[in-house]
Amino acid sequence: METTLVLIKPGGVARNLNGEIIRRIELRGLKITGLKLLNAPRETVEAHYAEHKERPFFNDVVNYLCSGPIVAIAVSGPNATKAIRMMMGATNPVEAEPGTVRGDMALTIEDNLVHSSSDPEAAANELKLWFAEGTVG
Repeated sequence: METTLVLIKPGGVARNLNGEIIRRIELRGLKITGLKLLNAPRETVEAHYAEHKERPFFNDVVNYLCSGPIVAIAVSGPNATKAIRMMMGATNPVEAEPGTVRGDMALTIEDNLVHSSSDPEAAANELKLWFAEGTVG
C-alpha cells in the first residue's frame, strides 16, 4: 500500500474536471485519503518544484499553479504512484495515449491539467508539503 499525490491544476479546476478525474481514480480501485481545494501558497509551489529552480520554465510553472484554485488529492492503494502516472498520461498531452486524463482532456503542455508524483519517494516529500496536517489512513 502506498500513497501518492495528484494536483488538479488551475486549468482543470476552471474546466470543472475535478469530478471526472476523481471518478477515474476511484474507478481504478484507488482510495482518496486526502482532498482539498485551495489557492496554492507560492512558497509551497516553489518548494514543490525546487528541483527545477534553475530551469527556464520554473517561474512560468510556479506562476501558473498560483494563478487559480487547485485540488490536492492524496491517493492510496497498491502501486498507487505508478498507477496514477499511467492514468494521467505523458506530460505533453499530444503524446499522451487516449484513455489517459491528458490524452482525453488536455491539448498543451502548459495546461496539462494535472501533476502526479514521479515515484514513491517524491510522493512522500510532496504529500508533506500539501498535506502537512496528514491524510486519512
